[in-house]
Amino acid sequence: MTHAFRGFRPAAFSFLRALKRNNRREWFEANRPTYERDVKAPMQALVEELDVRFATLAPEFVGDRKASMFRIHRDIRFSKDKSPYKTHAAFWIFHRAPGRGVGQTVDGGAGFYFHLEPGTSLVAGGLWMPPRPKLQRVRDAIADDPASWEDVVRNRAFVRRFGGLNEDDPGAVLKRLPRGFAAGHPAERWLRFNSFTVSRALSNVEVLAPTLVTQVMKDYAAMLPFVRWLNRALGFLPASTR
Repeated sequence: MTHAFRGFRPAAFSFLRALKRNNRREWFEANRPTYERDVKAPMQALVEELDVRFATLAPEFVGDRKASMFRIHRDIRFSKDKSPYKTHAAFWIFHRAPGRGVGQTVDGGAGFYFHLEPGTSLVAGGLWMPPRPKLQRVRDAIADDPASWEDVVRNRAFVRRFGGLNEDDPGAVLKRLPRGFAAGHPAERWLRFNSFTVSRALSNVEVLAPTLVTQVMKDYAAMLPFVRWLNRALGFLPASTR
């Protein structure tokens, strides 16, 4: 069932804070109706609202209430932390050509991310830790045309809004130039990146404001040249219509 996005309520943050204190299956199942009502339903409604707006802004990107949503269950198979649930909610707006949605990064392209968490919500965009074949294609594209890449990532408004490419994730940037590229290459700084993302933090006040959709779309519009550049490198082209 489709619901119009009417904003997040403080109850969304209250649930996520409580989940952090009570990260157990029994507690979650007892409080599942609260999760469904205050977190999942508005997140899915926001996905659908953004999908409508992307149909005008950049029709090649889609949001789907099922395929866009990240599961709240954690994959604990190889983790020392056996907490069963994430203490945030998130979704992904993806390029329609590869499709796939969440969890299919091997086949997917660059896209747009939204993260809901008390005190650390954010919007982001780009290509996070792509598998080696895709990483190589992006690096080759940067090496072949460093000028057009820098036109995007050094754009003053872009840097002012997002602070440049994220370098804080473990392994996001190599200390040395990868094999196959000569020292002193004009794009040497960028060729050391393993991950190509930008982000902007959202305060709790921004998330709960009635202007959230408008603000998020401004952020995504500012990211669009960057995301499209990455997708062109992967062979996923812009579209003018749905």
